[in-house]
Amino acid sequence: MIKDTIVDGFGNAPHRSLYHALGLTKEEQARPLIGIVSSYNEIVPGHMNLDKITEAVKLGVAMAGGTPIVFPAIAVCDGIAMGHTGMKYSLVTRDLIADSTEAMVMAHGFDGLVMVPNCDKNVPGLLMAAARLNIPTIFVSGGPMLAGRVEGKKTSLSSMFEAVGAYSAGKIDDDKLYEYEMKTCPTCGSCSGMYTANSMNCLTEVLGMGLRGNGTIPAVYSARIELAKHAGMQVMELVKKNIRPLDIMTADAFHNALTADMALGCSTNSMLHLPAIANECGVEFNLDMANAISEVTPNLCHLAPAGRTYMEDLNEAGGVYAVLKELTKKNLIKTDAMTCTGKTVGENIADAYNLDPETIRTIDNPYTATGGIAVLRGNLAPDGCVVKRAAVAPEMLVHEGPARVFNSEEETIKVIYEGGIKPGDVVVIRYEGPAGGPGMREMLSPTSAIAGMGLDKEVALITDGRFSGATRGASIGHVSPEAAKGGAIAYVKDGDIISINIPEYKIELKVSDEELAKRKAETALITKNVNGYLKRYANMVSSADKGAIINKK
Repeated sequence: MIKDTIVDGFGNAPHRSLYHALGLTKEEQARPLIGIVSSYNEIVPGHMNLDKITEAVKLGVAMAGGTPIVFPAIAVCDGIAMGHTGMKYSLVTRDLIADSTEAMVMAHGFDGLVMVPNCDKNVPGLLMAAARLNIPTIFVSGGPMLAGRVEGKKTSLSSMFEAVGAYSAGKIDDDKLYEYEMKTCPTCGSCSGMYTANSMNCLTEVLGMGLRGNGTIPAVYSARIELAKHAGMQVMELVKKNIRPLDIMTADAFHNALTADMALGCSTNSMLHLPAIANECGVEFNLDMANAISEVTPNLCHLAPAGRTYMEDLNEAGGVYAVLKELTKKNLIKTDAMTCTGKTVGENIADAYNLDPETIRTIDNPYTATGGIAVLRGNLAPDGCVVKRAAVAPEMLVHEGPARVFNSEEETIKVIYEGGIKPGDVVVIRYEGPAGGPGMREMLSPTSAIAGMGLDKEVALITDGRFSGATRGASIGHVSPEAAKGGAIAYVKDGDIISINIPEYKIELKVSDEELAKRKAETALITKNVNGYLKRYANMVSSADKGAIINKK
């Protein structure tokens, strides 16, 4: 306990004097000191309500006999960072968040932690920190945004990006674009579809690190405040019982997370974040596990952008626990795994029910018999690449077409808006990987432009970058090795035929080995001149198939 090392004894009088400077009474110093890692800021819509969540957590901690102390974590809004150099700074914050949280906790000796994240890199960054620190910890997110409405239909951020594509194609006018702008994102919270933030908040619940409803209770519901108070109270139970993150985030927990990922149809970014978190936990996790689990796990949910249901609908249908309950009907979940409730997964979901078989399909009536994500391999991606299979139109599951090659997202989007992409094309965007970008930017702008123009059922897109969870269509990312590391994607030329077969997990560049070897000998790789943190990141980051983790050697 902190009082044993920092508070008690004459030698710790200087520490106590600084606690008094904080206004902490002797009684507060004698209680467990609980760090509340608040990701509140005023620039990210998913974080603007976290001050209220944090205050509720503080109340819960105090009610249960602890002393709550708040310190901050940063967060980037991927939507605001999208489509410009700011996106280079999104994924890289995951490690900044983990490292800075580690520094704060180790320097100040907390007895327990409550993590209050919400958006894309913030959640996995704090999960990585929780594993690394391994003191009793619980998570409570800020919750998802309510869906918008345009012409009586629910909308989300992907609708907004696709509206820009429709506008460029002349399908909607200025007034309609403005209507989307004003109505698409109506409340605070993480964007309302099964994008990366909501994927990771749901998977936090599955991993056992968040209470029931962590992933689905909307940000503006009072139940979210109640959840935060309960999280504050529950961390005190974890401290009392000494239940730690590594007791919870076991191999079984990651099996459950990957299984739920396939059933929910989560963002492809989970294939970056789950390996990175598992790495901190000392748990083996590789991309081949994704296909093995996908083969036996049915896809039960088609939340936006894959379908017309949203996080609020999943919440009303019974939430993540209801999905887990469906999966237990075929023994797909490890029900003995420990969770932050102090109970097992099986005990937690005993009273869960699927209240809406349209939002959560039953195990016997899935959308597909296989999971929502697929990992493809072939000569274009010998170490793998990732696609959100649940968001691909059936007619694009198998596709072959000529490559249209670009060396940056900016080049690509310009040609798309000019009408330069034709039905059947396979758009290739390279030098956007973890090291080559650097920062592995999301390609929501080009994929949404393609979808908005009505080409998502005729055009595929392949990149060594990554995609927002808001992306739909045959969008294949995380190509490994990346172009900057001499991967085959660096040597693709306009007109080369690329074959994609998602059901068979294959992707092939129809070029002979001899021709590829000749191109490698003749082609100089592109390097980008970057400074500061991006330069350090590019020099240290692993490939995407390893989770784009920072190599510590």
